[in-house]
Amino acid sequence: MHEDGNGGEEHADSPEPSSGVEQPAFLALERELTVLLRRARASQGEMAREVHPDLEPSAYGLLVRLEECGRQRATELASYIGVGKATMSRQLRALEELGLVGREPDPADGRAWLVTLTEEGRRSVSRVREARRTRYAGRLADWDPTEVDELARLLHRLNRGMEK
Repeated sequence: MHEDGNGGEEHADSPEPSSGVEQPAFLALERELTVLLRRARASQGEMAREVHPDLEPSAYGLLVRLEECGRQRATELASYIGVGKATMSRQLRALEELGLVGREPDPADGRAWLVTLTEEGRRSVSRVREARRTRYAGRLADWDPTEVDELARLLHRLNRGMEK
């Protein structure tokens, strides 16, 4: 145990100064990610409502994933999003009821189903995503394009690191 400078001892579970978590860079990272994530949640809700007024914000990411990757099994979607089977089933039922996704038999396994965007779902998601990219372009208009590329690269690297 070390003394804390006030005559007491440090707690064994407190981070050592040498661990790096108290560095200004990590404090700034924590603060900026907190702001970004709070804004992203609010934005996700807005985008979900633009796709359909009754769409749950958490289901918007499923639609984006289907647009980007094409048809997938529910288990693949659940794994990607990080939710359980029951949650995924509930969200997919709601998306089906809204006419945004459909299911078709998996040709590789007759017992399984593939989830796919309906034409209405594809049009709605594409429209909302294009509007979002337009907003990003407007807000980052004074950035150098190489800075936008670098931000995208670093965020991709961060997201990959979070998967581990």
